Amino acid sequence: MNTLSYKTISANAATVTKEWVIIDAEDQVLGRLASKVAFLLRGKAKTNYTPHVDCGDNVIIINAEKVKLTGKKLDDKIYLSHSGYPGGQKEVTPRTLLSKKPISVIEKAVKGMLPKNRLGAELYRNLYVYAGTTHPHEAQQPKPIKLTSIK
Repeated sequence: MNTLSYKTISANAATVTKEWVIIDAEDQVLGRLASKVAFLLRGKAKTNYTPHVDCGDNVIIINAEKVKLTGKKLDDKIYLSHSGYPGGQKEVTPRTLLSKKPISVIEKAVKGMLPKNRLGAELYRNLYVYAGTTHPHEAQQPKPIKLTSIK
């Protein structure tokens, strides 16, 4: 029996094929969108998925300002940040964040679903979020993808 056929093949930077995909966030629920995007960034749908390697796709999200939040989350959810100084804690709701910087709501949601290590930081760099319908990545020829097609 040939034992070479039973070797586990692990992906590395040379063998990974990365694609560019584009997702329209208009009328999409934030959490569901973020979990599908994190799944694509991680590369879990690929057959050569390896947990310690960046084998995911580059994801472009357009229309970030038109994302939806269900229930009362638009006013009740709170994002906390701290300056490091005493009394430096700030809180902001998604409603004010969407009006000031709409891309940060999606970025925070996706970043929270990625690993909290160096690989997660590397995967996060493959995410590109834009508030309008235009983006500067036409040269990469991203293919549009529907969220319902991702399992």
